[in-house]
Parts: sequence; structure tokens; C-alpha cells
Amino acid sequence: MRIFVLGIGFFTLCFLMTSLGGQFSAKRLGDSPFTIRTEVMGALESRGVLRRMSDMLELLMKRMDILARLENGTDFHKGDEARFPLDRFQPAAGLMERIQAIAQNVSDIAIKVDQILRNSLMNAKMGDGRRDQCEVPRDPKYPDCAGKVEWMRARWTSDPCYAFFGVDGTECSFLIYLSEVEWFCPPLPWRNQTAAPSPPPPPRAQAAFRSNLAPLLELVGTGKESLSFMKKRIRHLAQQWLRAARRLEQKLKGQQGDQKHILIHIGFLTEESGDVFSPRVLKGGPLGEMVQWADILAALFLLGHSLKVTVSLKELQSNLGVPPGRGNCPLTNPLPFDLIYTDYHGLQQMKQHMGLSFKKYRCRVRVIDTFGTEPAYNHEEYATLRGFRTNWGYWNLHPSQFMTMFPHTPDNSFMGFVSEELNQTERQRIKSNKVGSMAVVYGKEASIWKGKEKFLAILNKYMEIHGTVYYETQRPPEVPAFVKNHGLLPQHEFQQLLRKAKLFIGFGFPYEGPAPLEAIANGCVFLQARFNPPHSSLNHEFFRGKPTSREVSSQHPYAEDFIGKPHVWTVDYNNSEEFEAAIKTILRTQVDPYLPYEYTCEGMLERIHAYIQHQDFCTMPSPPPPAKAQSPAMQSPPSPLALSPNATHLVWSPSALRDPHAWPPADSLQVWLSEGRHSCTETCRRRGLVCEPTFFRFLNKKEVFLQLSITCDSTEYEMNHLYPAVAENVHECYLQKEPLLFSCAGHNTKYRRLCPCRDYREGQVALCRDCL
Repeated sequence: MRIFVLGIGFFTLCFLMTSLGGQFSAKRLGDSPFTIRTEVMGALESRGVLRRMSDMLELLMKRMDILARLENGTDFHKGDEARFPLDRFQPAAGLMERIQAIAQNVSDIAIKVDQILRNSLMNAKMGDGRRDQCEVPRDPKYPDCAGKVEWMRARWTSDPCYAFFGVDGTECSFLIYLSEVEWFCPPLPWRNQTAAPSPPPPPRAQAAFRSNLAPLLELVGTGKESLSFMKKRIRHLAQQWLRAARRLEQKLKGQQGDQKHILIHIGFLTEESGDVFSPRVLKGGPLGEMVQWADILAALFLLGHSLKVTVSLKELQSNLGVPPGRGNCPLTNPLPFDLIYTDYHGLQQMKQHMGLSFKKYRCRVRVIDTFGTEPAYNHEEYATLRGFRTNWGYWNLHPSQFMTMFPHTPDNSFMGFVSEELNQTERQRIKSNKVGSMAVVYGKEASIWKGKEKFLAILNKYMEIHGTVYYETQRPPEVPAFVKNHGLLPQHEFQQLLRKAKLFIGFGFPYEGPAPLEAIANGCVFLQARFNPPHSSLNHEFFRGKPTSREVSSQHPYAEDFIGKPHVWTVDYNNSEEFEAAIKTILRTQVDPYLPYEYTCEGMLERIHAYIQHQDFCTMPSPPPPAKAQSPAMQSPPSPLALSPNATHLVWSPSALRDPHAWPPADSLQVWLSEGRHSCTETCRRRGLVCEPTFFRFLNKKEVFLQLSITCDSTEYEMNHLYPAVAENVHECYLQKEPLLFSCAGHNTKYRRLCPCRDYREGQVALCRDCL
């Protein structure tokens, strides 16, 4: 019995010490404003535990005392006295004294904890205890605060990212999050707002041209056929890129500017977007996008910028600093990249995972957009109201943030790609090795050849026809027997085929790919179909849903408009006589290899350098500097424009001040009035100029109509992508209300548009003469 009692006492002592150690190893109160409530509750529980321990010890002492009295009054104790001497149980008395002392200490501790808790709770109510008594501030500078708090009450558990930032369901945690992580509520006065001043950012490194592309190949990565294709292209053109970089370096004379930190996220190669291109690389799938991305990577790297390349959503999230969760919260840190090059798939992924940070940083994004996005489709509200809403537009970006493969519309920036440039020796070799009766058909898929038997029969009368149609061994392609099909060729073998051929012929599809430029650069004549009526989103399935109303008059409008004869022939394929006459003329025509400067490596480097140094969509352009006022009584400063000497258009006035930081320079501006059926793009092109949408801000004034002798019985500000314009038959003038809708594209027979035009560098339509 005594052994049992001693065992119970020892076990209880161990339990008490363990419990006390565990309770008092907890965090101190107030370590974090997000743990106050939890730790106060823990301390309250600790006080109860101490009281229960004290009660248990007192009960144990009473039971041991009862057992001792019972034992002294029994014969059992007297009879066994010799066998169990009393001195052997002396430690029991000491144990009793120790347990009694512990009980007294526990009781004292409980009293002290109770006092501490009372003081802590009183202080919590006066200070940080505001967590349960926070009130939504009524500040007119933060009109959305109350609504956002209401949303947080109902939905704060909908995304784990809120808990990541400390939201725990209390009113104050909502306000802390909405004022310190997001910016919908004012800072709370009781929060510690004094932060150590951040050190000034280190000086920017200067961009320096690189002379080795090997490190870029490591950045591109592995694991996808598409990446392998891009790396092969970079290696193949490496020497051409390096020579071009040296030439541009000499031209710039060391004025490369700051080095930019650039993220390149190729969204269409991610698994989340389906990555439909990689499996088709070896099966004749479209390669134009990968050609362009490979060239963009090479150009940015050679210009000396710091690059990070991602082709997965996980990599994108890691590099942006996306918090864990479903993407509703902002980034955990400021965006570490000056620029982000991506595509529409990547743009959607960024919006889904950056929360409010996407709106904050979207000005740094550059969207590689094959066919272009016109302002009418880009402005979400306008597109929705006017029927321009598609699956690809409505991003409310600056239209110049979209970068195209060809200069489709000046509203977007022309990014482009490169074709292989030949030296003089190679050009002479090609001319001497040409087979005058050899034609290569543009089309790697058998579907492109279907229904073209009539054209092929006419062509076969004069030329030997070659194809590069992909096929599997057991299923030969459905092409005429007289066609010599080489199957899908690697890029360098395809180039060799073009260097022998006289003619490269397209049957209407694919639209606007790089192959026709490669053929023309290798000395071929390109023959293509004219579309009548032109193809557009209104009448052709391929363009339906694309964010452009552009009318495509041929398979390759750039080749038709910017190159033309003798290198490019555009004929009506529905007219057999016209088609056959064109074949006969081409057979008699001698052409040299030709490549527009803007599609050379140097041209692309020059263009991208200018964009990086001058395009800034994060700061709004300053208002046009006015000319010196003629009289203090004038209501508004005079226009910086003046009538040209022949009175046909307006030019920048020599007396007007010019913003030295404006790009393009304002003195390259000319203002022309369009015909009713012409867009500004067409109006400027007919005068050997390019429409420049950044200049619309100088035209959007009533005074400009007066300078062109246009009568305005009324002048209205409205949202319309055709404004500024005049309806001449009713003498009504219209000015643009929304700057994002300034557009070179679009026309209506009702209006004559005010069009801002500029000059351009020879062979470089994207840049004005003084833009480099």
C-alpha cells in the first residue's frame, strides 16, 4: 500500500512539472498583433490548469494522511514491524513535505498569473486589444474601404493567401490587410508605421553588348521540342547576330542605356495552356511563333539585358513572388523585373495569380501578339458596349504594349523577327545555282493542298513542283503524283531548297508567316492569291474572334505592300488566265535575293533597343507644350501646329516648344485629313508616311479643325475609336474622350478623320528618322 501511495505521488509530481513546463514555455503576450487573442486564451487556460493542479495536490495530501492514520491503527502494521522497519519509510514523510510545498507554490503562482492576466487584458483593451473593437474608418480618400471590409468578412477564407498575410477573421486583421497589403483603407493609427528608411537603390548597371550566345542557350532550358527548335535557330544564326551587334554598337557609340531586368514568360508553351505547339514541331505544325520568340531572346540577350526565361506556371509564380493560394492577393514583394515579355496565354496567367499587383505592374508588360490588337478591342468598356468584345482583347493596356510579327497596324509596336542575311559571295552563288523551272509550294500540311488541283495543273505545265508536306511512312500525303514531296525538312535543308527554286507559291494559307520572307531573301519570287473580298473577322472563320477588324487583301499583306514587284506577285487565283500569265512573266524575270532591313538582325536589334530605351507606359505623357501666347487675353494657348506651305496639311510649328523627352519627336508630325473610306493607316501610307498614334494628343483640339478650315457648328467629346473626326455633311466635329481609344485603324464613310502621320527611317518603318 505504501509503495502504491508513493508511486501515485511520484507520478503526480512528474505530471505537475511537465504540465508547468509546457504551460510556461508558451510565447509571451504581445509578440505579434496577429497572436494576441490566441495567446490570451492560452494564458487563461494556464490559470485554470494551475488551479486544478493545486486542488489535485491538496486532495492527494488528504488521502495520504488518511492512509497513514488507518495504517497506524491496524494489527497488520504491528505484526509486520520487524519485517518492514519504520525508518525505511522516512522518505515518505519528506515526500509529503515536498508535495505540500509544491502545492503552496502552485497556489501562489496561480494568484500571480491571475494578476498578470488582469493587467494584460486591461492593457489589451487600451492598446492592441483593439482587434475586436476596430471600426471601419470613414475617410473620403478611401471610399471603397467599407465595401472591402464587408467582402473580407464574408470571403476571407476563400483563398489561403489572406491567412498567409495574417488575416484571422477579426475586424482589425481585415483593416491591417486592406491598409498595409492592399490599399483600400487608411493606415491604422495604433499600428507601428515607423519603418527604417530603405537604402537608396544601387546605381544601375549599363547595358553592354554581349559577344557570346552560349549562356543564352542555358537560359532557354530543355525538355520540350519547341525549346530545342528555338535553340537550334539561335545557334544557326549566332554569327549573323554577333556581326549585327558589333555594327549597332559602333552606331550607338556607347549609348546603350541602363541594363534592364527582364522576365520572358512564353505562356503558350506552358502545360496549363495546353502547349499545343511542342508536339507538332516535328509534324509540320506552325513554327512562326517559335521563330519570333527565338529571335526576341537573342536580341534582348545581345543588347546586354539581364534575362529570366520561364515556360511553366510554377516558374512564373516563383519569379514574381506570388503568395500561396488562388491568386487573389498581391505579390509578396515589389516586382523585381523592369519588363515582362509574354503572350496572351501568359498575360491571362499573370492576371490570375498576381491579384491587385497585376493592375499595378501591367504597364511593364509587352505582349507578343501575332496578328495585333486594335484599340477598339482593347478598351474593355468600349468593346463591350460597341460589340468589339472577343476572347483575346479587353485588357485596357496601352495599344503599343502589343507587339506584332508584321507592321499590321501602327497602333501596336512592330516587333518582327529575322531572316537569314546573305553575304555577297552567297548571293552570287545562289544566282548561279538557280533552277529556273523549279517551284516550291508554301504549305507543310496536306489540307493546304486540297482543292488546288487546278492551279497545280497550270503550274505543272511550266515548272517542276516541290513540296515539304509532313507525312508518316504508312500514310503518304494526298498531293498530286507529279509533285516531288521532300517531307518535312529541317530548317537548313529547307533553306537549301529555296536557294535552288525560282518560285515560292502560296495557296492562301497560312497567313503572314515567316517563310515568304525567307524565300525572297533566298532569291525566290513569291506568288500569292489576292482575296476579293478581303478576309476579315466578318467573313472568315480564321480571323473570327481575333481582336482586329483588319481586312487582309492577300495571304501576306506585308509582302504585297512593303516589298511588291518584282519580288512579290499578288494575283486573282479565280482567274486562270491572270494566274497563268503571272507564271509566264515570272519565268522571264530575274531577281536578286532581297531582305528588308527591318528583318535583318541589325534592324531588329535597332528596333528593340529603341523600344526599351524610349517606350514608357508607366508614366503618362506630359501635355503638349504650348507655343508662346500672343495675348494675355487669349482663352487657351495656340496650337503647336501650323499650316504647311502648300496648305494641304499641318506640321509642327517651328516656334512651338518641344518636349525633349517625348518619343517619337513631335517635329516629325504631319496632320492630314482622311477620305471617308480611308483609315488613318491608309491615309498616311498614301503619302509615304506612317500613322503615329502617340501624336493624337496634339490633334484632339477644336483649334486643329479651324486651322484646316473645317467648319464645326458643334463639337462633342465622345468615346469612339474613329475620333477626332468631322462629319462634313452636317458640320459636326468630334473629339476623343478616352485616350486609350486613339486609333490609326478603322474608317466610316460618315467621317473624315484627323490623322497624325510621321516620317520613318529607310527600311525601318517602326522608327522615325530621328528616333534612334
